Amino acid sequence: MKRFCLVLGASGAIGSATARELAKDGFSLYLQYNRHPVTALTEELMALYPEQEFMMIQAELSIPGAAEKLAQSIFDIEAIVVASGQALYKLIDDTTASDMQSLWMVHVQSPVEIIRELAPKMRRHESSYIAMIGSIWGEAGGAGEVMYSAVKGAVHSFVKAYAQEVAFNGMKVNAVSPGMIQTSMNGHLTEQELADVVSEIPMARAGQPQEVAHFVSFLLSGKADYMTGQIMRVNGGWYI
Repeated sequence: MKRFCLVLGASGAIGSATARELAKDGFSLYLQYNRHPVTALTEELMALYPEQEFMMIQAELSIPGAAEKLAQSIFDIEAIVVASGQALYKLIDDTTASDMQSLWMVHVQSPVEIIRELAPKMRRHESSYIAMIGSIWGEAGGAGEVMYSAVKGAVHSFVKAYAQEVAFNGMKVNAVSPGMIQTSMNGHLTEQELADVVSEIPMARAGQPQEVAHFVSFLLSGKADYMTGQIMRVNGGWYI
């Protein structure tokens, strides 16, 4: 039987890398995006894996009600990967209530509501999986990214708590916590600022989206089925 996974944030660097990895693992995918359709990615996966299914779903996760609308498009589901997100580089003094609400909706509330809506379908399976993309800032905190750090910290707390709540249903809930990954989220950094950050990383380089995707693949592979409620750090030794 086909195995179906929902990838939230499939248009992002980590989301698209994860989609490619999971398709290679045999998953059929629901690919959620907001402003940037994942047409090219979908066509690429359909050509590579014609026996599997790949479906695009447009959903604006910052808007209330997005979860219910998205869930109606999904018939069967065994895994959810939450790779959706947005950055915010502001001091708290400059952060508006709208900024805070948008971050909360995209990173926490909408993903949790989607999980809630789809949980009954996931419980049909003996084993099911949730993998959320956290952040080094959700653990260490980052000046200038205080609200981003706060919502990623909430993601980590959700993983630890929800994992305990659903373990008896065979659902495994974990997170991958990346450090500096080479994505467009770092586009605000100058070359010198990027070099300064890399100089603090013991491995002396930024990570690649594929390196995060490999860990997501492992969590959904069945090889990590005695692991739940864990935050897996992928950061080159930057935060231990």
